[in-house]
Amino acid sequence: MNRRQTPERSDERLLSSEIFPGERAPREHLALGSWHEAARELPVYRRCDVLVVGGGPSGTAAAVAAARAGAQVVLLERYNHLGGLSTGGLVLWIDRMTDWEGRHVIRGFAEQILDRLPAEAIAGPARDEWGSRDAARAAHWSQRTAAYHGVVTWSPTIDPERLKLASQDLVLEQKVHLVYHCWAAMPIVEGGSVRGVVFESKAGRQALFARVVVDATGDGDLFARAGAACDTDIERDDIHHCMNTAWLFGGVDMERWLEFKAGQPTQFAEFMSRGRDQLRYFERPFVSWRNDIALFMGPRQSGYSALDPDDQTEVEIRSHKLMAQHLDYYRTHAPGFDQAHLLQSAPQLGVRHSRRLVGVKKLVRAQWPAGGALEDEIGVTPSVSPKFPNISIPYGALVPEALNGLLACGRHISCDPNSHGFLREIPQCWITGQAAGTAAALAVQRGVAPRAIDIAELQSALLAQGVYLRPAARRAEAAAAQDRTT
Repeated sequence: MNRRQTPERSDERLLSSEIFPGERAPREHLALGSWHEAARELPVYRRCDVLVVGGGPSGTAAAVAAARAGAQVVLLERYNHLGGLSTGGLVLWIDRMTDWEGRHVIRGFAEQILDRLPAEAIAGPARDEWGSRDAARAAHWSQRTAAYHGVVTWSPTIDPERLKLASQDLVLEQKVHLVYHCWAAMPIVEGGSVRGVVFESKAGRQALFARVVVDATGDGDLFARAGAACDTDIERDDIHHCMNTAWLFGGVDMERWLEFKAGQPTQFAEFMSRGRDQLRYFERPFVSWRNDIALFMGPRQSGYSALDPDDQTEVEIRSHKLMAQHLDYYRTHAPGFDQAHLLQSAPQLGVRHSRRLVGVKKLVRAQWPAGGALEDEIGVTPSVSPKFPNISIPYGALVPEALNGLLACGRHISCDPNSHGFLREIPQCWITGQAAGTAAALAVQRGVAPRAIDIAELQSALLAQGVYLRPAARRAEAAAAQDRTT
């Protein structure tokens, strides 16, 4: 029996995608005791102003922003590339950076990094189409992941290898000390403040000290191990808590596939139904930056923990088997796929959620309808539907409730499960990463804790970096209105 779940489209989420409840293999967890690790002296690898742990979208943005603000920065990354899920996870479909009126609201680092890609490495609607409600244009781009609710959006698909290179070049240009193949194991905490990390590499176990640490691990590994409070609740009807391994097929003709999908709805429905019957965990393809490459996000599997290596392994094993099974099915039955071949599976597991920080502030569903410009706004995100205005992201969502010396950015910032559904996306991670890096540098320069920086100074620095913020007068009005209701 196929127990897949298809959430209904609603104002609470942008897309509806099938969720496949996990069927864990039987496991026996034995009580095997413990082993005492003896204390030892560790060599200090480096001392810096700002340490960014994790080189995904938010960590890359944080490192560049901190360096541009004058800080000495170290960026620690466990893989051999930057970009995280946007590159190693093959999430090469970058979500919306324009609002429902076509305004380009996710800018700053996001705009700068995409502008570095050569023309052949990025595909999407031209600027004069952003916000278009023309039915024909919206229909065309809806098949290419760039139109929703009848509105054309700036949400391009990109070449992940080019984004890796562009990210690395930008980091190195800013004199960031970049270190690949290193895994941060534990935070160094003294007096309730994070002072650095202990990390592992082929060189062994070493210590790295910093005046401010930015946790860009995506899973809150550092703030959780440092004792900061976190939330783990999920929205079960949304894919934000599912895991998957994405893959690419080469040798396809996506225009031919799209003609079939849009022009023969009955046959397409039959094709999908037959695929579900045969494979159970079944996925449809998306466009990429090239017509001859198809993106499969991989069946979204729920009920697994991104913090459990056995769960992660099970998702990977099933996903890789499904990749080969999908190829056989698509080559046999799908228009445009008769010459398809396996091109690449993602080297990074597609994790959407594990932990979320409990911060000084929390972005929650109740804030969506008002859309007010918060006093400590550090970025603006498009809402999930034209029903809602743009949403203000507060600096307080990056600051732990009690822990000092650390800022969080990326998909584990302080929010509720509904808001996490869009705050985890790549453009929003660029927003919070740029803000965290800039704030960390300001804290170092002013000799204060990250929670004590001057918000107006932070906002001024972000505006100078090209970040889109609402006018100060609107932020002040929103703050006054909030005061009247509390």
